[in-house]
Amino acid sequence: MTVRSVSSRAVTTPLPAAARLAWWGTAWLRGHAVADLVVDAVIDTDATHTFARLPGAEGTETLVAGLARLRSTGATALGAAFPVEGDPAGLGGPTAFNADALEVGQAVVAVDADLGLVPRRTGAAVAWVAQPADRRQLVDVGEADRGLRAALLATAAALADLDVARWRPEVADRLMNLRHLDVPTAPPGVPGRCVELAARGLQATGIVDLALEDEGGSVTVHEERARRDALLPLQRAGRHALVAACSPEVWPPA
Repeated sequence: MTVRSVSSRAVTTPLPAAARLAWWGTAWLRGHAVADLVVDAVIDTDATHTFARLPGAEGTETLVAGLARLRSTGATALGAAFPVEGDPAGLGGPTAFNADALEVGQAVVAVDADLGLVPRRTGAAVAWVAQPADRRQLVDVGEADRGLRAALLATAAALADLDVARWRPEVADRLMNLRHLDVPTAPPGVPGRCVELAARGLQATGIVDLALEDEGGSVTVHEERARRDALLPLQRAGRHALVAACSPEVWPPA
């Protein structure tokens, strides 16, 4: 998944920062994970993560202190958003929050606290900047799963017609090996179905990112457009799958 301005180097987990904070922050809020594990999982290879502009805070707060303050404001869970232009996946508004989240490509929403958090990077540090956020409407896990499976089949067929094996053999290899998943480490409390859905969402967006890295094999503008038209629905389905997998509001019952 291409996410702008938050991560500039290789990481040990394929999960974007918003997904890590959503999963592990929710685990902490619900008493499923201790603070040390949450800090390690969220920060990953960054130097630090902090919270800024939280209600009642005088300045920036550490990750654990910020989570505690979110709990005091009524937050019961954290959910992720992965918007792009024309598709604000996981966002509910208002306009200012949506615009900031869209600029970065990801955000986190504090459930039941009417707050949104947008990650801002300075060097190796990430600050989660808080601002008002509206309640969002989400695709549930089952619908996201079905949408992703349908998009994978449709994209594979379309790319086969476009001879993907000739212009991007590694993409063809990945489409032939969809059973191989890089499953991210999840904290207790995340349904297994959501962990698998997150892995397949990341797999799908990774295929699209790889396929769009180099258009050098395109013979004509028409062919280039045809390839993008075949790939973008899979990218959308992959992002929506990741949103559902990282949004406790729509998780299936334990």
